[in-house]
Amino acid sequence: MPAGEPRRVGYLYVVPALAVYGAFLLFPLLHSAWISLFEWDGLTLGTWAGLDNYLTLFAEDGLRSAFGHALVLILFFAVLPVILGLVLASALHRSRVRGLAFFRTVVFLPQVVAMVVVAVAWQQILAPDGPLNAALRAVGLDALAHNWLGEESTALIAVGLVGTWVQTGLTVVLFLAGIGRISGELYEAARLDGAGVFREFRSVTLPALRPDIAVALTLTVIASLRTFDLVYVMTPLGGPGESTTVPAYEIYYRAFQAGQVGSAAAIGVTLTALVFALSAVVLRVAGGRR
Repeated sequence: MPAGEPRRVGYLYVVPALAVYGAFLLFPLLHSAWISLFEWDGLTLGTWAGLDNYLTLFAEDGLRSAFGHALVLILFFAVLPVILGLVLASALHRSRVRGLAFFRTVVFLPQVVAMVVVAVAWQQILAPDGPLNAALRAVGLDALAHNWLGEESTALIAVGLVGTWVQTGLTVVLFLAGIGRISGELYEAARLDGAGVFREFRSVTLPALRPDIAVALTLTVIASLRTFDLVYVMTPLGGPGESTTVPAYEIYYRAFQAGQVGSAAAIGVTLTALVFALSAVVLRVAGGRR
């Protein structure tokens, strides 16, 4: 800013971005919060309901299950991909394999494929007569063959493992970039001190990747909580019974099929608050004090 120019003029530069942010994010969020206070079918006049729609979240078994399933999916969409990403990125960096760019592209590929395509492909693979069960039967493991998406005990796990496959590519790329920023002198000093592979990882790689881990956890946790397309395509109507229902699916069902727009808005506002809370915890714990 030129000398002598009023400092508040600087704020004018961010006004266009703030206007877009307010119009397309803050206003819809506040409007959803207002709608959540009504019993409304989306067509006729709504009636004031106060906090009843929010109290319903804790009273209905189906909604409690949906939020419980979302928390289970965090294990598959966030925790497992971060662990696998750390292992794969460290192995690729340490072994210095030829064609690293090719491996990086392959593991990142699920991130650039439309999730609907991923869901349809895995739906075929996990079908009762699909390639997975055929491979298990071919090696004599008939007892392990299941109707993966048609049984309540395996449907949510199957969807979660597909999420692990998708998110692992993201974490590997993030961690490879982070490891690339670590000075080689640190690894050399650790080896001179007699550090092995695991001590080198624990003492050098892991502390240096802490900000990257925080970013990876934040992105994957958000992806797990707002997942809809995988569940909707792989297990129509929320799976056998309600075994794979998640909050995003409940929002769609109540708003566009059941005519319970107020209840859907309450779920959306609660899900948004949960995303903010978990993201803050992840950044606080994994990111540490900056």
